[in-house]
Amino acid sequence: MSGKVLKAIIPFTVLVIMWLIPVPSGLTIEGWHFMAIFMAVVTGLILEPVPSALVGFAGVSLVAILQLTGNPKESITWALSGFSNTLIWLIFAAFMFALGYQKTGLGKRISLIMIKYMGKSSLGLGYAVAFSDLLLAPFMPSNTARSAGTIYPVAINIPLVFNSTPDHQPRKLGSYLMWVGISSTCVTSSMFLTALAPNLLAVEFISGGTGHLVSWVEWATIMFPLMLPAFLLTPWLVYIIYPPGQKYSPEAPEWADKELKSLGRVTKKEVMMASLAGIALILWIFGERIGIHATTTAISVVAVMVLFNVITWEDVISKKEAFNILIWFASLVAMASGLEKVGILSWIGTNSEAALTNMSPVLLIISMLLLFYVLHYFFASTTAHTTALMPLFVAVAVNVLEPGQLIPFLILLAGSLGIMGILTPYATGPSPIWYGAGYISQSRWWGMGAIFGAIYFIFLLTGSFIFL
Repeated sequence: MSGKVLKAIIPFTVLVIMWLIPVPSGLTIEGWHFMAIFMAVVTGLILEPVPSALVGFAGVSLVAILQLTGNPKESITWALSGFSNTLIWLIFAAFMFALGYQKTGLGKRISLIMIKYMGKSSLGLGYAVAFSDLLLAPFMPSNTARSAGTIYPVAINIPLVFNSTPDHQPRKLGSYLMWVGISSTCVTSSMFLTALAPNLLAVEFISGGTGHLVSWVEWATIMFPLMLPAFLLTPWLVYIIYPPGQKYSPEAPEWADKELKSLGRVTKKEVMMASLAGIALILWIFGERIGIHATTTAISVVAVMVLFNVITWEDVISKKEAFNILIWFASLVAMASGLEKVGILSWIGTNSEAALTNMSPVLLIISMLLLFYVLHYFFASTTAHTTALMPLFVAVAVNVLEPGQLIPFLILLAGSLGIMGILTPYATGPSPIWYGAGYISQSRWWGMGAIFGAIYFIFLLTGSFIFL
């Protein structure tokens, strides 16, 4: 039996076995069958016997056919709900931004400048990508806009300069920079209250459950010292665990300087692309205050890019990677929302609360942090995770923790929302963009996600011993 056939059989085996297991108490048969399909989809995403987008699309289609989420009209509404998600279109627009940087040559110019000043080593380039994210993180609550819309379009051009592409020597440099890019933004998303929109949502749930409104400084007092070492170590850890093939390039800065001179003066299209990127960045930072959603900014800028011929409409409709990610992620968002719709998440929460209340304080804190963290494997959206689970965990914590422990613990719990984005290729908004670059296979991503997820959780767990 070939490996490809075996990979195709295993998800179906998972589906059949779970389907035949008696329905656990507290769940409906529809809920349990949905869970069986969900686990089969997750298995298929790990093994990837067919393209990832097809795995998710097939799972959504099967649920809709079986009408596990309601009558025919409710089922199709649910199945297509992911395509109306604002985050999906922000991700799609990020691909167009990257295309604009590439077509105008601006991305190459910026990449050459980075290589000129930091390109003597791959590690230096890794830190350049990481610190670019850190500088923006306190001001941009959308990590998708920050990482996928601003950092990625530039970073994706760097390995191309060194002839490292998804099909030709991806490990030479591209794979390393892609993983540094996504892992860095996950860490910075936890460092600052304003670096991730669900952080602010979590604080609202904490306020509702405890009457205490966590301030920016209060968050930073706990999360910044915990996450700063993780941030500083990340490019180096990636360098050790998932090393680039090209480690040193002492001649690169001199070569980059010559290439910059050969590019000549900045073109009008580069100026246009830089101006649009600047406008997008300003609106991503301040737009919410004047009633402009981050996704509204993104799709509007893409429209202007096409109208002013920075990119063409043919470029847009021929960017198959963008449409592949759009279908894939929309399907997973729908599947994740279905877990709540059929009662799986409330069932998990009820059983978790019963199991947690009899533990010692230390074990309780560790277990709650770990459970909240690991349950993110079931979510394709940090916002959905926060909405579904944060109120439940706040309620449990209020009942079982001492007053002095409560707020620091809840900050740690909410602070985990950023770093848990490293776990899967769909765990947070920027993930599909960095994964979609094609430098890292899905199986490798899951493996690296588990490793770095464990490392970051250890940093988080340290906080429970320092602050509680």
